[in-house]
Amino acid sequence: MKYVVCVPDGCADEPVAELGGRTPLEAAHLPNLAALAARGEVGRAAVIPPGMAPGSDVGNMSILGYDPAAHHTGRAPIEAAALGLRLTPDEIAYRCNLVTIGDDGTMVDFAGGHPSTEDAAAVIAQLDAELGSGAGAEVTFHAGVQYRHILVTPASWSDADCAPPHDLSDKPAVWPTGPAAAKLQALMDASRAIVGASPLAANQIWLWGQGPQPQLPSFRATHGVEAGMVTAVDLVRGLGVLTDMQIVDVPGATGWYDTDYEGKRDAALAGLAAGADLFVIHVEATDEAGHAGNVEEKVRALENWDRRILADLIPALDAMGPWRLLLLPDHPTPLRLKTHTTDSVPYLLVDSASDGPGGTYSEPATAGAAPVPGHELMSRLIAPA
Repeated sequence: MKYVVCVPDGCADEPVAELGGRTPLEAAHLPNLAALAARGEVGRAAVIPPGMAPGSDVGNMSILGYDPAAHHTGRAPIEAAALGLRLTPDEIAYRCNLVTIGDDGTMVDFAGGHPSTEDAAAVIAQLDAELGSGAGAEVTFHAGVQYRHILVTPASWSDADCAPPHDLSDKPAVWPTGPAAAKLQALMDASRAIVGASPLAANQIWLWGQGPQPQLPSFRATHGVEAGMVTAVDLVRGLGVLTDMQIVDVPGATGWYDTDYEGKRDAALAGLAAGADLFVIHVEATDEAGHAGNVEEKVRALENWDRRILADLIPALDAMGPWRLLLLPDHPTPLRLKTHTTDSVPYLLVDSASDGPGGTYSEPATAGAAPVPGHELMSRLIAPA
């Protein structure tokens, strides 16, 4: 048996006026997804446990079958693991966004103009040289992907309340508060002279999502199968690293609209053919479109999933033998709000050898279903009742 988990990040949404009152899932042309839903099981999943922030860290941990209420320690330490950083007990990690703040204090762009990874790395290196370890400071800057980077600090810096920058799009910046806030603010303020003078559209750093590194049991120990993953997002990659999953890099894979859908599909198929039992395919494009409030790109990203991944994925899985598939986002990212919500999301379970009740994969079609805890779906995929 082969298993595939498809994660169209943040694809769940609300009815959109520009789409005639339909959600992007309803408006997009998705014949392959519709065919899978017609033979599978559709329902709702509570991927964000009560009281937890609706981030991709929490949602993707749920999808991988780990209860965030028991295992989550923060977003940044997961991303730190993706960069090969193993934090000591007296260290924590902060997510370090390159952002653009307007003269009026508005969060103009939480992604700092989506710089290339190479251009951003040069700026992060300069920050570390002038404000971090190169200057004898007790913090270190580590380059990640595009606008997403990591700052490692002493554990004593942990006590601060920091707003996720994607929650502030087109809104006044909400600066850190709490005992460690002054240290964070000083770094963010000092970063303007470096980032603002660079060729990037970004003009400073933004620190948030802090915590110590979590201790997660391996995927094999938890679920009994060998698993792999393909993603362009360090946060998701970090979860794979922390659970000893095989991580496959696709050169054309990005965390943006232009990602290589076919490359991700083929990487998953190659991993399964080489012996992996389960593979996760994660694509960020739908989430980025939601944060940008870009209706056209969100619909296009969904159609790319259908045309460029699912269309050829299913015949290839059929050729391998029996398979089961789980598809769901890690949270909604409504176009209207430009940020995540804690609402439950539609899920789809398909078994190649056994038709389910069938249904329609959309938010309205599953609205009446009682949500199941998101972290329980992985067990239902691998060991169905």
